[in-house]
Amino acid sequence: MTAHRVREAREAALGNWDWQVFCKDTIYGEVSPRCFGSEGAITYLDWMLSAWGWTLSVSVLALIVALTTGSLVGILRTVPDRRLVLFGNAWTELFRNIPLLVQIFLWYYVIPGIFTPLRELPSFVLVVLALGFFTSARISEQVKAGIQSLPRGQGYAGLAVGLTLPQTYRYVLLPMAFRIVIPPLTSESMNIVKNSSVAFAVSIAELTMFALQAQEETSRGVEIYMAVTGAYFVSAFFINRVMLIVENRVRVPGMIGGGQ
Repeated sequence: MTAHRVREAREAALGNWDWQVFCKDTIYGEVSPRCFGSEGAITYLDWMLSAWGWTLSVSVLALIVALTTGSLVGILRTVPDRRLVLFGNAWTELFRNIPLLVQIFLWYYVIPGIFTPLRELPSFVLVVLALGFFTSARISEQVKAGIQSLPRGQGYAGLAVGLTLPQTYRYVLLPMAFRIVIPPLTSESMNIVKNSSVAFAVSIAELTMFALQAQEETSRGVEIYMAVTGAYFVSAFFINRVMLIVENRVRVPGMIGGGQ
């Protein structure tokens, strides 16, 4: 197809939207009255909702991995043990300095070749690990900053009253530090939804892969990409509202805008 015909096709698509594309089944292109397939048929709306579910599944599980691992690594980077600090720093620098897409490919093609038990894991799990560990490096920086922002006297006070170092972190430092870092954690939680789009590179049937394949099959790129954009926006906005509620509930009066 010449560049002129490509331009004409694009202009025609922009000027003639067809939202019924989501009500068509993916095999014969027939319109379903209720936009949902029946008797085994699958419409593009069914497909998009399924892809949205995969996106949310990857995002939620990767966020759990990221919060757990990133918090632990961030804590290790503040303890008075040089070896643990070096380990935490090495973890953070490794995972935040390699592009996410490269890490996806490493987990999918390279690491299973080195650690053979990983060959049995589905690509979904490998993507969750890659995205979770990538985000954990960023969360570790935030947790470290939150702990170090607290007055040193708080840690000394915990030790002075007879608490062990782990108890001091658990009961004194971490409850305050996590309140401080909720705003950046909100951004990371939203980013992980958007970053989950790289899962299409290893054939995870999430929103971006749906958009690429559906646009190719239907030639309705405007409608497909607008719907997918809306799904990403709704997901990120919902996370933002939930985290805002959490922030307001745990906010300490007098700190970080508390009591305003």
